[in-house]
Amino acid sequence: MSEQKKETLGFQTEVKQMLHLMVHSLYSNREIFLRELISNASDAIDKLKFEAIKKPELLSQDPHPSIRIGVDETAQTITISDDGIGMTREEVISHLGTIAKSGTKEFFANLSGDQKKDAQLIGQFGVGFYSSFIVADKVTVVTRKAGDPADSATLWESNGEGEFTVENTKRDHFGTDVILHMKSEDRDLVSKFRLRNILTKYSDHISTPILMGKDEYKDDKVIDTGEWEAINQGAALWARPKSEITEDQYKEFYHHVSHDPSDPLTWTHNKVEGKNEYIQLLYVPSAAPFDLWDREHVNGVKLYVKRVFIMDDASQLMPKYLRFIRGVIDSEDLPLNVSREILQQSRDLKTIRDGSTKRVLSMLEDLAASRAADYDKFWALFGNVLKEGMGEDPANRERIQKLLRFVSTATEGKQTATLEGYLARMKTGQNSIYYVTGDTPEAAAKSPLLELFKKKDVEVLLMGGPIDEWLMQFMTEFEGKSFVNIAKGDLDLGDLSDKNEKEEKEKLQVEFKPLIDKFKEALGSSVQDVRMTLRLTDSPACIVNDENALNPAFVRMMKMAGQEVPESKPILELNPNNPLVARLQEKNAFSPDWAKLLLEQAQLMEGETLEDPAGFVQRMNTMLVDSMQAKGN
Repeated sequence: MSEQKKETLGFQTEVKQMLHLMVHSLYSNREIFLRELISNASDAIDKLKFEAIKKPELLSQDPHPSIRIGVDETAQTITISDDGIGMTREEVISHLGTIAKSGTKEFFANLSGDQKKDAQLIGQFGVGFYSSFIVADKVTVVTRKAGDPADSATLWESNGEGEFTVENTKRDHFGTDVILHMKSEDRDLVSKFRLRNILTKYSDHISTPILMGKDEYKDDKVIDTGEWEAINQGAALWARPKSEITEDQYKEFYHHVSHDPSDPLTWTHNKVEGKNEYIQLLYVPSAAPFDLWDREHVNGVKLYVKRVFIMDDASQLMPKYLRFIRGVIDSEDLPLNVSREILQQSRDLKTIRDGSTKRVLSMLEDLAASRAADYDKFWALFGNVLKEGMGEDPANRERIQKLLRFVSTATEGKQTATLEGYLARMKTGQNSIYYVTGDTPEAAAKSPLLELFKKKDVEVLLMGGPIDEWLMQFMTEFEGKSFVNIAKGDLDLGDLSDKNEKEEKEKLQVEFKPLIDKFKEALGSSVQDVRMTLRLTDSPACIVNDENALNPAFVRMMKMAGQEVPESKPILELNPNNPLVARLQEKNAFSPDWAKLLLEQAQLMEGETLEDPAGFVQRMNTMLVDSMQAKGN
């Protein structure tokens, strides 16, 4: 190969920030560096095994690759070596000099200076290699890509202060060595005994053998035998019987597979037998990943076939509304000798996806039934993502509905109302599930549309935000009860209405017809209709929408997204029992400005933006002056 000179290069800006955080020890437990580097080495060997499916010669000389941990007490170094896929010079510069992942800017925007929070973000971001600088003042990497000649290896080195060097070198076998030159205050870790304990604690679940030099005692001295011995069990944790796995081992495997330092909220471990045989070990995190809302970045579940890593494209293993799930699926039936593209079209893979989706929903159902407080934590983190399943997964829509949680007029602002609980609290004669939408549940709770329901003590679900607006497109009924938006149409409470309400409403339209006509003339095309209502008890007016009209909040959301939506006009309803409305019915009391003010007030109550805020302020000031003058007279 052509000789390549030694280069000195600068880290990407984001890596400089990361190194600064690492140097200041954001990880509360410095031992974590070893877990991160072992995980990276294990991943490199997994990738090699996958490449060897197409190129068997890669494993012909060494069919059982391993990870080796070396200790040099004289040089005060720790070396982590693997027989994995290795890297080219270009890959070294790319992978160790930059963070080539989406969401980088958002990631650093979320760093707060809070040690615990920042450490969790670092773990979720998947940059475990940089944890080396927690304990090392210099890191050397020697790596050779599998299939490349011995003299094509690359040596990378940095002291973590903003620059790194790369140069050509030799390595007898492909793979990677990470050599840590330990800081003086961390040299207590340069101990085989200490490292064995750390490996047993954090990495016993790794399926690749982790080897260390074997010692023996002779004449009260520790002698290195020159042999290697396995520290871990060397069997895939998910393939072991559940009875042999401790809770701590499940948690440590989660840290390995997710790169998340916090413990999982819950997990499920199952072996599925039958036409398709596969093992699932799936986790629900206790912290949301920083890129949760990136629907295209869904690689939380890894697929193995007969313990060989195949892919981590979770969109083939989980629907996008379950993209927060982490874990492993290992199949005994899928063919190894096909490309990922062909595998993604496999009917068997679809069966695994469907089965795994049902298993996750069962896990969430169990969590909700037996650990309500933990389910509340889950809902606060991932509830809005789960809602996406109502549109994405019609086959499981009924199960998802039962997992939904809402704020309602009966929950005192807490998002704990279930649809089953709502049905249990329904009034005698109630045939519908009532809801109202707003920009937030808190805003919806202030809607004047709730006044009649409060008077009759009828529960209403308080929907908030664009996701709930979208959600209700798929929520037509639950266990035979239809959903009714109380802001749409001419409200009919059915058996909940007083017997004479319908007759009284018809009389009001006649009695107040002169006032209604004045309102219509004053408001013109800004409203679809004006009518009297009995749904209000205190407020003078409210706006509702035609039965077939789009919800105003949904319209606002679509416009913000640059979408064109059909124009729809609100219906203004007036409360005949309000003193102001009754006063306007009197001779010479009405003014067009009053009509506009009542409409604008009703729009503001529903969170809408006024078309003419300056006009609203002017009208309000004029009315205040008139009122003061009238009192003065």
